[in-house]
Amino acid sequence: MNPLRWSFRSQFLLGFLVCAGLLGYAIFMQLQMGLEPCPLCIFQRLAFAALGLLFLIGALHGPADGAGRKTYGTLAFIAAAIGIGIAGRHVWVQVMPRDAMSSCGPPLSFLSETMGPLEVLRTVLTGTADCGNIDWTFVGLSMPMWSLVWFVLLAAWALVAGWRRRAPRLA
Repeated sequence: MNPLRWSFRSQFLLGFLVCAGLLGYAIFMQLQMGLEPCPLCIFQRLAFAALGLLFLIGALHGPADGAGRKTYGTLAFIAAAIGIGIAGRHVWVQVMPRDAMSSCGPPLSFLSETMGPLEVLRTVLTGTADCGNIDWTFVGLSMPMWSLVWFVLLAAWALVAGWRRRAPRLA
């Protein structure tokens, strides 16, 4: 069965399940394998959570009209695009030469206690050398690289699910 021909609800439910699986794996790697997430990793997790939540809400609502499906598809795409930006920044930090970067800075908990939300966001997104540590790879790609791949795939999935023309339902 062609997944591109599935119902909107099924497509969005699959998007939610993928996000939940990715978050579950990240938490497993943290708790069982001891890989502590850096601030950029935490922001990527938040982006996956927001994307998964949009997929879940869209699947539960399952709008019958095209405008509703397009709205959910666009919102999910925007959440994925934000994730693409964060993961892309993290990949960039990882591939830069270490001596060209300064330190990553204090942990996210300290930043959130001492700065406002916009300052925390700016500080984290300018994170550098220590955020460039690569502790895990699979087929040559680091975890932020895999996050970037998944964000791109899920962004495309959201657009296909939300904007694909569907045959009218029979009453």
